[in-house]
Amino acid sequence: MAVGDASFPAMPAISGLRLGTAMAGIKKGGRRDLVVIEAPEGARVAGAFTRNAFCAAPVTVAREHLASGEVPRYLLVNTGNANAGTGEPGLRDARDCCAELARLTGVSARCVLPFSTGVIGEPLPMERLLAGLPGALDSLGGDAESWYRAGEGILTTDTRPKGASVTLDIEGDRVVINGIAKGSGMIQPNMATMLAFVATDASLDQSLLDSLLREAVDHSFNCITVDGDTSTNDACVLISTQQGPVIEGESALATFRAGLQRVMIELAQAIVRDGEGATKFVTLQVDGATSRQEALDVAFTVANSPLVKTALHASDANWGRILAAVGRAPVADFDVSRVSIDLGDVRLVEGGGRAPSYTEEAGSAVMAREEIPIRIALDRGDESATVWSTDLSHDYVSINADYRS
Repeated sequence: MAVGDASFPAMPAISGLRLGTAMAGIKKGGRRDLVVIEAPEGARVAGAFTRNAFCAAPVTVAREHLASGEVPRYLLVNTGNANAGTGEPGLRDARDCCAELARLTGVSARCVLPFSTGVIGEPLPMERLLAGLPGALDSLGGDAESWYRAGEGILTTDTRPKGASVTLDIEGDRVVINGIAKGSGMIQPNMATMLAFVATDASLDQSLLDSLLREAVDHSFNCITVDGDTSTNDACVLISTQQGPVIEGESALATFRAGLQRVMIELAQAIVRDGEGATKFVTLQVDGATSRQEALDVAFTVANSPLVKTALHASDANWGRILAAVGRAPVADFDVSRVSIDLGDVRLVEGGGRAPSYTEEAGSAVMAREEIPIRIALDRGDESATVWSTDLSHDYVSINADYRS
C-alpha cells in the first residue's frame, strides 16, 4: 500500500506519465493543494466536463485548449479555490496559469489544461499559485507515492484520497490503468463536484479514446449522487501515453473497456462512500424500464428525495417515502400496479401497495445496515440502470454550513 492511507492502492508506474505536487497555500497552509500531471509527447487526451451553465473558468479554458488541435502535455490542478463565478478576470487567471506552466516547461500554453476545485466566487490567489509551480515540477515522479500525493493534492472536503488501478493481460501484453478522483459534496451527474484523472499506457486512437471515456463516464460518474447538486467545475480526463500495446480487435477492446469501467466505477463509488456526512452506501437498481434514461429518472428521483435520504440515515423503514418518490418520477403512463420494490431481500411493495409478506422488523433490519440495496422493478420493458447514493445526515448540513469558515 502507498504510504499514508491503507485504502489507497499501490499503483504501478505508467510509462511516460509523471505527477508532482506542491503546498502553495492557496487556501490553507501545510497541505498539498497544487498538482501537475505530465504526459509524454505523442500522448492522447480526452475530457468530459460539467454541463452547468455557470461553468468555471478552467473548464472553459480546458475545453478551448482541447479543441485547439494542440496535444495536451500538462494538467494543472489547484484545490481551495474553484475560480468559478469570477467572470473575465477568472478566465484571464486560468489562462495566465497555463502560460506560466508552459513557460517553465517549454510548451505552448494550449498544451496545458487547467482544473480547479474549492470555493466559488473568489479570485485565484495568483501569486501563491504561480510561486508553487516550480516545486510541483521538481517533485514530478511516476511511482506509487507520486500517485498518492497527487490524490491528496486534489481534495477539498474529502476525508481521504481516492484511487483505483487495474493491470490487464491483453493478448499476452501488460496494460495498466490508474485513476485518482476527488469529490464528496455537490455530487450529481453531468458530472458531480468531482475531478477525476485516469491514465493508461495502452495505445488508442483519439476517436476511440473519446468514445471510451464517454461510455465509462455515463456508467460511473454520471450514476452517482450525494445531494443532487451539479457543480461548476466537474471534469474527468483520460490520458493514453501511447507507450504500451495497441488496443485493436474486438477481444482486446472488450478487455480494455471492462478494465476502464472497473477503475471509473471504483472511483465513483469511492466518492459516494466519502460523501459529506454519509453513513450509508445505497445502491438503487431499476429494472424493467422502457429505456435506460427512464430507469435513471426513477433511480435519481428516489436517490435525491430528502425524505428517503433522511429515513435512510435514521434506519427508519418508512417504505412509503420510497413508494412516493417512485410515483413522482417523470414516467409517462405509469401503471403502479405492476411496480415492485425490494429493500435488500425484503419485498416492500407489489400490486400497488404494501406487500403482504412485509414486516416492519424485516424492513428495519435492512435499513440498519451500512450498505443498503434498493431494487425497483417497473415491468414496462427490458432496460435497467444502477445509481449509487447516500443518506442525508446532520453532518452534511454542518459541513456545508461551515465550509467557508
